[in-house]
Amino acid sequence: MFKEQNLPDEIQIMDREAYKEAISKGKVQLVDVRTKGEFMSGHIKGAKNIDFFQGSAFETAFSKLRKDVPIYIYCQSGNRSQKAAKRLVDLGFTKVYDLRGGYRSWSH
Repeated sequence: MFKEQNLPDEIQIMDREAYKEAISKGKVQLVDVRTKGEFMSGHIKGAKNIDFFQGSAFETAFSKLRKDVPIYIYCQSGNRSQKAAKRLVDLGFTKVYDLRGGYRSWSH
């Protein structure tokens, strides 16, 4: 839990209920940063899959999204999405919301 203290101000970790409420309010930028295989085995409804491990393709895919609109991301456990969130801030995203515990916490 100490890792969260090192996060930039643009990144906020949300628990499952707050995340669920936030993404239920209509059209949001919701991105699953897991692999295609993980995504195919189950994901949050409405999520777009952009694999964190795809290198430049990851950045290219995010360059097509709006940087001035909040973006909601998640991975399997919350580890990859924290790394992805930091990369998104570097790419110019101003509000990044990450699901605490990842998809694992969502599906239980």
